[in-house]
Amino acid sequence: MGYNSCMEILTDYVLFDLETTGLYPETDEVIEIAALRVAGGEVVSEFSTLVDPGIHIPYVASRVNGITDDMVKGAPPMDRVLREFVDFVGDSVLMGHNIVRFDMRFIQKDACKYLGCKIGNELADTLMIARSLLPELPSRSLASLAQHYNVSYAGAHRALADCYINKKVYDCMMRDMRR
Repeated sequence: MGYNSCMEILTDYVLFDLETTGLYPETDEVIEIAALRVAGGEVVSEFSTLVDPGIHIPYVASRVNGITDDMVKGAPPMDRVLREFVDFVGDSVLMGHNIVRFDMRFIQKDACKYLGCKIGNELADTLMIARSLLPELPSRSLASLAQHYNVSYAGAHRALADCYINKKVYDCMMRDMRR
């Protein structure tokens, strides 16, 4: 798994996001995963599913993302979802916001557990790109970047909505990089 600072402009990648039961991959689980396949700068397909974590979703997590135990009842378990996600992603560059320090830690834990190996895709993290491109911003959270670029933050904290918000933010960052 290589990390690409990606100050080069990418037009082909898979942008993904997770919702989880908490902040720690050692004790918490994925409850939603979504991804957008982008080719030539345009979304060409999407992947989105709730995941049954096999544990109770704490109130603090539900308060942030709105996902409850009832919503994930009957959803596929992570071993099945991860296989479908890996098939969807293929060997594409994986992009997301703070994926190096958050999302990939969950994905790698589950890949080791269910697939017996780590995911080796190249990564592009829009948080790292924003740190290089926009050092003057006091915060480079997805919410702050959306506000900076006048991108609607409606529906945030659900994986598919966050993917679309992040895609719009990345498009704006690419425009800035071209200048």
